[in-house]
Order: sequence, then C-alpha cells, then structure tokens
Amino acid sequence: MRVMVLGKATEETERGVPPTAEEFAEMEAFNDELTKSGVILAGEGLKPSSAGKRVAFDTDGGSSVLDGPFAETKELIAGYQIWEVSSLEEALEWVRRAPIRNGVVEVRPLYGPEDFGEALTAELREATGL
Repeated sequence: MRVMVLGKATEETERGVPPTAEEFAEMEAFNDELTKSGVILAGEGLKPSSAGKRVAFDTDGGSSVLDGPFAETKELIAGYQIWEVSSLEEALEWVRRAPIRNGVVEVRPLYGPEDFGEALTAELREATGL
C-alpha cells in the first residue's frame, strides 16, 4: 500500500528557519534507511506558506486566488513523502523512528485503482495507465 507522510508546519518552518546541521544529518540518515529498505518513493520539503497561493472555488466553478501566508499553522504542511509499505501499521513503525522533535506527522493511505470499483472502467484504466 502507498501512504503519504505529511510533516505538519510549525512556527519555525513557517518563518523559514532551516534545520540545524545536526537535525539535517539525523533526517538524512533516516531517509537513507527508508531508501535502502525500498520504502520511500518520493518526498520534498515545502517553502513557508508566505511563498504560496490558495485557489478557492465557488459553487458555480468560479475561483479566486489567496496569497500566503496562511494563519492556521497547525493546518499547514511543511513537507511530504510517499512510501510503499505493507500496512498502515508498518508506516507508523517507521514514523515513530523518525528524528522529529516537537512536531506532528500525519500518515494517510493513497487511493489505488481497487478503491474505485466499477467507476474505473477498462477504458478509463487504459486511458489513465492504472
């Protein structure tokens, strides 16, 4: 199963405070373990929300663009990784080993073709490569 591991933003990440050399080295060592085990498929850190935009859609399909920064730090994401694991429990075991201090990580399963049932017809599977 594939999961997305979301590192929640903190006041420090929203201010653009980089990790210390020690924190960076610890996370790099952890990411090396994920790579060697074949768990990690992708991942990146995100710039603070002050560098971002949000697009809000109304019920008629119209849209408006909102400039960052965004107020609710606890709702923001500072980075993500995509992992391939055998279960949600395995993902949680990995997360618990992460060298994170004073932070929150959210783990969510990704949808797969099997989750769409009959709505994903053979024609759609072929067209989308699923």
